[in-house]
Amino acid sequence: MKRFTTLLAATALAFAATASAKDLSFTIAAIPDTQNYIDYTHQTAEGFKFDADKMFLEQMKFIADNLEANGGDIAFVTALGDVWQHQTLLMDPAHAVRGFKRVANPIMDSHFAPTPKVTTIEIPTARAGYAMIADKVPFSVVPGNHDHDAMWTDANHPPAVVFKDMSSLGVLHAGGLDNFRSLFGADQPFFKGKPWYVASHDGGADSAQIFTAGGYTFLHIGLQFDAHDSSLEWAAKIIAEHPGLPTIISTHDFLDNEGRRAPNPIIDNHAVDPEDNDPQMMWDKLISQHDQIFLMLCGHEHGQAMRVDDNRAGHPVWQVLSDYQDRRQTAIDAGVKLQPGEGIGDGWLRLMTFDMAKPVPTIHVRTYSTAYKKQSRDTAEYAAWYKAVEKPRLTDAQFHDQEDFTIDLTGFRQRFGAPK
Repeated sequence: MKRFTTLLAATALAFAATASAKDLSFTIAAIPDTQNYIDYTHQTAEGFKFDADKMFLEQMKFIADNLEANGGDIAFVTALGDVWQHQTLLMDPAHAVRGFKRVANPIMDSHFAPTPKVTTIEIPTARAGYAMIADKVPFSVVPGNHDHDAMWTDANHPPAVVFKDMSSLGVLHAGGLDNFRSLFGADQPFFKGKPWYVASHDGGADSAQIFTAGGYTFLHIGLQFDAHDSSLEWAAKIIAEHPGLPTIISTHDFLDNEGRRAPNPIIDNHAVDPEDNDPQMMWDKLISQHDQIFLMLCGHEHGQAMRVDDNRAGHPVWQVLSDYQDRRQTAIDAGVKLQPGEGIGDGWLRLMTFDMAKPVPTIHVRTYSTAYKKQSRDTAEYAAWYKAVEKPRLTDAQFHDQEDFTIDLTGFRQRFGAPK
């Protein structure tokens, strides 16, 4: 009897430890640029060989099926911008009033000419996808350059007469966010009245959320593309109003695929408008200045990268790029001949699983395709499909390691205490 009682007690302790470990583990789903799925020209109604929007809806269904509310472990969802592809205006009124001028750009204008199909096809598709997770999980969506009302070539940075390389394309500028606010504004149904949606700025172009998972309450702040000083000042205020909370920042443009805080030279809002901040300026003015910020997530630049820098308090800030919009294997499989630079995305997204039970908490970063229903590590053709375009200097093993890796959150306990 004594032996049975001892065995029962040991089993109970093991069960409690397992339950505790499970309670201290959770996943954040990061959705990279979905513009090529939602692009109205990538649908059978426009003569495309398949409906690419189904891949976006499959991604959102996968996330919905794996939310904590549905028995899974996803506690928060962050979308990294460029939800849809096109714009509705040649230039937004605010920039026109300030005297900005656009010039014709035959290459870029042919791909991104304003169209009413943004509001009749692309935004409704986005609404259908995010409706799958609405009211079930705290989530954030930040505007990328494509989500703006206009994206024009600035007259002071025109395209070259003869195309030689990407620098010949001139410099685009994005402006106006009425389209974005029509779906993801602070007063819209996805966010209005939600207790976890704690603050917004610029009508919801910048926003803040809180969520509790893994024994901690986290603050998340989503910042608009190349956020201007008022956005950064607002974010600093929100951090001050939530002292001690470990804080994650999501924005569209922050790292390139070499891990540099450098803007894409084709779309550099700061180069055109000094009121906007480039990635390094965002680091200098906000990210490095606030010790609560420990993680930075971004999209925009094709590929993947990760870097760690100490903030001014001497603590690490992990910065992670995820963007798969130029991947096109699904199009190749379907016999589609895409134009140079044109992609689909192949269903890849990022799953970041936090284990807060360890003495040094960790994040296991995985890359998963809802199209192929495989993780990158388990896809034999993965490097053959993508490495030559994204990271040709890496070995296949190194390329896999950039898509499936573990971050040790060194110093997290000292900064934020033990889980509760």
